[in-house]
Amino acid sequence: MGLFGAAARPAILAAARSARLRRVSERLPVTRKVVHRFVPGETVADAVNAVAALRESGCYATVDFLGEDTVDPAAATATVQAYLQLLDALAARGPAGPRPLEVSLKLSALGQALPRDGEKIALDNARVICARAAEAGVWVTVDAEDHTTTDSTLGIVAELRAEWDWVGTVLQAYLKRTHADCRQLAGTRIRLCKGAYDEPESVAYRAAEQVSANYLDCLRVLMAGSGYPMVASHDPAIIAAVPGLAAQYGRGADDFEYQMLYGIRGSEQLRLVNNGAHVRVYVPFGTQWYGYFVRRLAERPANLTFFLRALAERA
Repeated sequence: MGLFGAAARPAILAAARSARLRRVSERLPVTRKVVHRFVPGETVADAVNAVAALRESGCYATVDFLGEDTVDPAAATATVQAYLQLLDALAARGPAGPRPLEVSLKLSALGQALPRDGEKIALDNARVICARAAEAGVWVTVDAEDHTTTDSTLGIVAELRAEWDWVGTVLQAYLKRTHADCRQLAGTRIRLCKGAYDEPESVAYRAAEQVSANYLDCLRVLMAGSGYPMVASHDPAIIAAVPGLAAQYGRGADDFEYQMLYGIRGSEQLRLVNNGAHVRVYVPFGTQWYGYFVRRLAERPANLTFFLRALAERA
């Protein structure tokens, strides 16, 4: 990450939790224009149009309706309805090819953190979405959030997989527990990412070199398993290591996929596609883009540099 990135990341992530900064940023037209690089829009139509463009380029997509930390049951219900509308719209566009389209869910947006029966509410809401996704021929992957939710999330995913074995989940390589989680879940669909939350050293690796090393160790476990690894990384070193690991464990191009974020390293996405790889792009949409956007800034100093330069140009 470099000295600047390591020093800046906690401050940037703290900004993600600031309601005041969120309100200011969301009101600035210049900010919204720059955010459009990473979040293609606020409506289902915006998301579907972005998916269509990705499909034309040879990429697949996973779509996330932005929102998290819901403490209002009505907001959780509204999130479910947004996903149902999205799934209907995706189904109307027809098959995506040899790989289904996918939606990504944050359980906190479905009510996981509600003070009374939050886990049950989130599970019931996720079941509604998965049932509609099954009708639409769309995969579902459950996102990872901060480490305090990991056990709850994996428990809910296990319940969902009992009904729909194609349900995937996300594991974060900066967490020290993730190597063991990979061993347990290597027979399922796993998106492996580095992690985007500010976690304490007691549970997470803090140094970039440690995170990358653990990522590769975890990826070896997934490649050796019987499941479907989803390599979610923009790190050139990680991407360069993947073909060798796939060959070592006898995996062809159809046996795993790369995943990257909308608006980041688009030329690399196309390079991989042109080399015969499967690439899925994470497409977020909705009005609650602030927390997602700030975490993208924290992940890579290059994103922050781009944002500041674009702000200066548009100002």
